[in-house]
Amino acid sequence: MSSRPRILIVDDEKDVRWALRALVRDEGMTPLEAQNGVEALEHIRAESPEVVLLDIKLPDMDGMQVLREVRRSDLTTPIIVVTAYGTVELAVQAVKAGAYDFITKPFDNDRIVLTVRRALREHALVEEVQRLHSQESLGHPLCRTMGPSGHVARLAEQVDRVADTNLSVLISGESGSGKELVAHAIHERSSRASSRFVPVDCGSLPASLVENELFGHQEGAFTGAGRARAGKFESASGGTLFLDEIGNLPFSAQGAILRALQEKTVCRVGGVEQIPVDVRVVVATNRDIHSLISAEDFRADLYHRLAEFELHVAPLRDRKEDLPFLAKRFLDEANVETGRHAQRLSEQAWYLLLAYKWPGNVRELRNVIRRAVVVADTVIEPRHLPALKRPMGIEPMSIQVSDRIEDNLSLKEITRRTVREVERQVLTKVLKHTGGNKARAARILQVDYKTVHTKVKRYGIEL
Repeated sequence: MSSRPRILIVDDEKDVRWALRALVRDEGMTPLEAQNGVEALEHIRAESPEVVLLDIKLPDMDGMQVLREVRRSDLTTPIIVVTAYGTVELAVQAVKAGAYDFITKPFDNDRIVLTVRRALREHALVEEVQRLHSQESLGHPLCRTMGPSGHVARLAEQVDRVADTNLSVLISGESGSGKELVAHAIHERSSRASSRFVPVDCGSLPASLVENELFGHQEGAFTGAGRARAGKFESASGGTLFLDEIGNLPFSAQGAILRALQEKTVCRVGGVEQIPVDVRVVVATNRDIHSLISAEDFRADLYHRLAEFELHVAPLRDRKEDLPFLAKRFLDEANVETGRHAQRLSEQAWYLLLAYKWPGNVRELRNVIRRAVVVADTVIEPRHLPALKRPMGIEPMSIQVSDRIEDNLSLKEITRRTVREVERQVLTKVLKHTGGNKARAARILQVDYKTVHTKVKRYGIEL
C-alpha cells in the first residue's frame, strides 16, 4: 500500500464527489473520481485504487453491475457502496455480490472515514499474504505450507541440516500441529526422495496386529492369511518409514522394532527368513516420551535409537504469526473445493482467531475455516465461527493494525504487533472484568499467574 492510499469516488452527483474528495484529502489520502460506471472500471483497471466508494445509481450502468464486473477479476479491493437507496434487500444483495460495506446517504463523515481506514488495514493484510503466496519460488517449502513465523523458519533450517543424513528423527508436538508435514519435508529434502514415504499410525494399531502391520506375514501364518504379504518396513525399503504417535506403540512390540532397526532385517509373522530392509525412520509423538520411560511404558533403548535427532513443532497458539497465512491458505483451498467465493474475514472475525487458544492447532483452524466458507457469503463474520468461544464476560474489540504498514513491514512484523495489541486489549478487558484480580484473570484466560503479571508490566496496564 502506498503512503497516500488512493480512494476512487464513483458518483454522478458533483456535490457528493466534492464532499467525499475533501474528506479523503483531509485524511491524507489521494482521491480519484469517476462520474459513471465506464470511467470507474477504467480507473480500477489502470490505477488499482486501494478502496472504492461506489454509488448504486449511475447514468450508464447500475452500480451493482460495476461491482460484479470488478469482482470477476479482483476479489480483494474493498468496495464500499454509498447510496441514497438504502434498503435491507439492497444491502444484502451488495454484500453477496462482494461489497465490503454498505453506507446510506446522507452519510456520516466519521463513519466513512472509519470504514475506509478499516478497509485499508484489512486490504494491507490480504495483499501481504498474497505476496507471500506469489513467492512460490522463494523460501523453504515448509514455510510455504506451515507459515512465515520465525519458529517455522528455524524448523526448516533444522530439517535441511538433518534431511540428507541417515539419522533417525523424533518429532514432538501436539496433535494437529503439523508433525507429518515436517516428516514429509525431511523425506523430500533427502536422497531418498525418489523412493516411498510410508506412514503408519501407531495409535490406531491393536497390539495384536502391530507386528503383522510392520513386518508382514507368510502364507498360512494365521487364520485368514491366504497369501504372503510384505509389511510396512519392506514397503518403505529404500525410502522413509514414518511412525506417527510412536508413544502409543504397545510395549510388547517395541523390542521387535528395536531389533529390526539395529539389524536392518525383518522376519515376517510365521516366517523364519531374515529379510534385509534399508529404511530411514522418522517418528512423531504428542506424548512426553521421558514420562513414558519413567512409567516403564516405553523402552529407553528404543527411544535412544529413534531420537538420534530431535525436532519440536510449537503449537499454533505459540506461533500466531502463522495465523493470517494459514487462514488465507485454507480459505483459498475451501473455496476451490466447495465452489464458494468467500473473500476475507471481517475485523471481528480476525479478533476471534487471534484471541482463541487453538487446542486442536492447525488441524482445528483448517476445519473452522472450511465450515465458515460453507455458511458465509463473501465475508466471514463471528457468527460463522461458533466454535471460537470468547473469554467469559469479554466483548470483541477492533484490531488496530500498525499505522506503519506503508513502510513495507513484513507480514511477520505486522502480525506480531497486531497479536501484541490484541493481548494488551484482552488483558485490559479481563482485568477490568475481575476488578484487577490477576489470579482470577489468569484462571479465565487459562494461563498461569506469572504470565498475567509479566504481561501487565510489559504493556504498562494500569489496574
